[in-house]
Amino acid sequence: MKHSKQIRAMVLSAMFLALGLVLPFFTGQIPQIGGMLLPMHIPAFLCGLICGWQFGVVVGFVMPLLRMVLFGMPPLMTAVAMAFELAAYAGIAGFLYSRSRWQCVVALYRSLIAAMIGGRLVWAAVRVVMTGVASVPFTWQIFLTEALVNAIPGIILQLIFIPALMVALDRTGMVHFRRERAEVRAAGK
Repeated sequence: MKHSKQIRAMVLSAMFLALGLVLPFFTGQIPQIGGMLLPMHIPAFLCGLICGWQFGVVVGFVMPLLRMVLFGMPPLMTAVAMAFELAAYAGIAGFLYSRSRWQCVVALYRSLIAAMIGGRLVWAAVRVVMTGVASVPFTWQIFLTEALVNAIPGIILQLIFIPALMVALDRTGMVHFRRERAEVRAAGK
């Protein structure tokens, strides 16, 4: 049983990685749109939530670097910062969601919001390190603009699309919100 879950997680992780490589083509023709909709973030989040934080971290880290090697975009410095950012998103969201007492929409939102904050802080830390290494300027204003202001449409899209997709997957039986713990405890008392 555990072996089949591992295989399922690996196959889904590969699908999320492929999705992360392809999605930017839909927004990449206009870089400002891609920078606002954040197309690689959604597959990273979903991988962490559905496959587990360990798979999510690997997929999130590899996705922008592989896309840079294969297609030349994003640029190297952006890809490195994004690799850590997406790994943090997937890892934090997947870890918090898997440890939630109940896996439901509320837990999903808590995990997503915490991951969005944590991922942006990781991204900022990497950018600060890159400032010292590569003399790439990074100021508080750049952080606010790139991590928050420009990302608002993508954040809204993620907060609407990801929970809606997870609810749809729960209804189809492909992914289950975990309710058993609460039901078992209530039945046992």
